[in-house]
Amino acid sequence: MHLFEAIIDANHRAVAGDTDAGLHPADFADELPVIALTCVDPRLNALFPNALALPAEEFIWLRNAGNIITGPLSSTMRSLALACAVKGGKEIAIIGHTDCQICTTTAMQLLDKLKALGVERHLLPENLNEFFGMFGSERQNVIKACDIVRHSPLIGPKIPVHGFLVDIETGRLEWIVNGYEAWQTLPGPSDAIKGAGPMAEALGSFAAFNIGEMKFPETKIGEVVTKAEDWLSQKAGQLGVKPSQPSAPAALAPQVPPLPAAPVIPPKIPLPPPIRPKIIPTRGRR
Repeated sequence: MHLFEAIIDANHRAVAGDTDAGLHPADFADELPVIALTCVDPRLNALFPNALALPAEEFIWLRNAGNIITGPLSSTMRSLALACAVKGGKEIAIIGHTDCQICTTTAMQLLDKLKALGVERHLLPENLNEFFGMFGSERQNVIKACDIVRHSPLIGPKIPVHGFLVDIETGRLEWIVNGYEAWQTLPGPSDAIKGAGPMAEALGSFAAFNIGEMKFPETKIGEVVTKAEDWLSQKAGQLGVKPSQPSAPAALAPQVPPLPAAPVIPPKIPLPPPIRPKIIPTRGRR
């Protein structure tokens, strides 16, 4: 059994009411410490690392607003890479949570909040959603972050990358991305080109380019375009489709800016204390 398989088992049993549910961290010494990226929501302070049944010294905790990763070379990726290389992190967990305020905040609401802090619109990037990494689903945000981390050149292929969603009220973990399965089955760059048609195969020859040695591919761009056109014409002929002449572009309709969404104000309900699995020490180990 892997580390997070045992963690999920202990977590679910504890939430279900099993008072004996727990984890022996010493049994998973080769998979510790764990690096976790979570949101900055202060409600998570009481959940981690208790929800994982891990001692604090085996838990490298990184946090940002919305547990968002915007790119494979972003500052958050730099921290994850250093946590692996310098602090010895063995596995990465991206942990989102329910009732995330970043998820329920629209771009217009964000502008209003920033303006109240004295930040004017002309000082901000044009695309707010892209810059801040805003999202509409906590689950999809975790999946996207895991995908970016897994394909980042800063993270070695031997580091499992997991995705979880924690219930902010109970502490129950939902395993969304199983890093033990995903990291072993990722296609290589050449595999992504296969099966994409003659154009992709022709473009694949450009992989021979080497900046350091100043070597350029022998394939000419004109040849790539010609092959692609011939291939498309052949496919169209097989389907009985006649190529049409390009028509004049239609006049663009004026775009009406969307109306700002009404803010969602959730009712304040006192939350019960989360149920936590125990950390069970093991004698004679580590």
